[in-house]
Amino acid sequence: MDTADAMFVTKRWLYVGFMCHQVLEKILKAYWCSTQSEEPPYVHNLLRLAEGSRILDSMSDIQKRFLSEMIPMNIEARYPTYKEEIAKTLTPERCGLMIRTTKEMMLWIKSKL
Repeated sequence: MDTADAMFVTKRWLYVGFMCHQVLEKILKAYWCSTQSEEPPYVHNLLRLAEGSRILDSMSDIQKRFLSEMIPMNIEARYPTYKEEIAKTLTPERCGLMIRTTKEMMLWIKSKL
């Protein structure tokens, strides 16, 4: 989360999205490990991780929509053909909201552990 904050300060919007995705992926995998007997899959799909860890049903529609919006910040952000398209959607306002929402979701999931 600290890296996402640092990327925001330096106006590196694409990396704000990528780091927020990483925070969500890691907290969902931590939740998975604390609630499931099997290892989490090697995937980056946040909704799939939430569903497999059985936390998805506890999420609000807003939380689910946020996870859905964050999915492209990982895979597509790594490939040059997608970077430009994603970068066009990332404004300082959107990235600020992304950071705040990521922090809220991280704390919410931690409270479930």
